[in-house]
Amino acid sequence: MKRTVQVVAKDGATLRVHLQGDSTRPAVVQLSGGPGYVAYLADTEWCCPAFVITPEARGVGGSAGNAHDLAQAIADLEDIRDHLALDSWAVVGHSWGADLGLFYALAHPERVRVLVHVCGRGVQNDRDWSAAYHAAKDNDLSPAGDPFPYPYSTEVHAELLRSWRQWIKRPQLWREIAGCSARVIVVVAGNDIRPSWPNAQLAEALPYGEYVVVPDAHHDFWAAPGQAWCEKVQRPAVEVDAAHPAGP
Repeated sequence: MKRTVQVVAKDGATLRVHLQGDSTRPAVVQLSGGPGYVAYLADTEWCCPAFVITPEARGVGGSAGNAHDLAQAIADLEDIRDHLALDSWAVVGHSWGADLGLFYALAHPERVRVLVHVCGRGVQNDRDWSAAYHAAKDNDLSPAGDPFPYPYSTEVHAELLRSWRQWIKRPQLWREIAGCSARVIVVVAGNDIRPSWPNAQLAEALPYGEYVVVPDAHHDFWAAPGQAWCEKVQRPAVEVDAAHPAGP
């Protein structure tokens, strides 16, 4: 059964959060992309039993607030987790949500059972990457629809991108990634127009990283028919044990 709850953040902003499934099942928070899009992953059906939590970002959809930085986005996730009385959860992030999920895992690794990082941009603002993306953009085929049918906040989008660009320039960033204790499964879509090399680098740098390529999948393969999203994203989020494999 799907329902929504209102979570009051520490600064008083009210955040709308979509819930799905039995709260006694493994908890999974899923983070939609953008930044600034409404919580489109709330529309997905889960193929395995889970307690699925899909927040609407501050200033987007039914959540109060306005443009905010990455630190606030991470703090909002912690307020939601506290409200739901969860000691830890799995994190599924798609596109920008994967980037947010990574920085949440770096800030709070003890709260992350596993991060499934799907089709993120990677930790880069590279000109070659951007040129390749924009050159292919007109030929992109999204199973979610063209144009993408979900609205977003331009103000939230702009401020989170600005904050993220500052965040990835921090001198300690790669040391934090190399020391991350969370288990991370980095998933890329084989037909994504976004170059995958930053995600391959990320998986290699993480002590407990795993790199998974989904052949013939597009960036928004959560919206595509078939079992790829179930088998490569949802099921690992629920069934992968948080216990780490042998360290590097």
